[in-house]
Amino acid sequence: MRPCGAFVLSGPLKARLRYALRMTASSQPIEKAYKIPESVLVVIHTIDLQVLMLERADRPGFWQSVTGSKDHADEALTATAAREVLEETGLESGVLLDWHLANHYEIYPVWRHRYAPGVTHNTEHVFGLTLPAAIPIKLAPREHLQYRWLPWQEAADLCFSPSNAEAVLLLPRFMEQA
Repeated sequence: MRPCGAFVLSGPLKARLRYALRMTASSQPIEKAYKIPESVLVVIHTIDLQVLMLERADRPGFWQSVTGSKDHADEALTATAAREVLEETGLESGVLLDWHLANHYEIYPVWRHRYAPGVTHNTEHVFGLTLPAAIPIKLAPREHLQYRWLPWQEAADLCFSPSNAEAVLLLPRFMEQA
């Protein structure tokens, strides 16, 4: 596997992401568009296979890796992954690797209202983000309540989503290939 490259936000991309985050956090109403049914799952981990797990704010007790949909149809998946990592964790660096895996699954009914009428399935593209060590995370409070760094097997057991658990279980294989 070849890394997408070092994940370091700088220059125009960093400025655009920071502006978008400020606008999203502002008190002015933002017109909500339907989510695009193409997303990323980013397994954030250390070189010694500690995995970052996040507890969802809208579903306490549901733990997951970083996830998120494309903002627009032509957004590159790598850009989606980098944006979601920054938005949900505050992380601006690491080694981002496209695992070239895609999961096609039925969207849980509780979240279908976020998608256009009739959309029932999503395609999720899996990435890994390697950090040298576990570090403090700056959570997006609207999205997550708390985080934990766990050994990869424990992290897989904690995932509420089967596709997320499967991705975490694949981590040792992808680390061997890196």
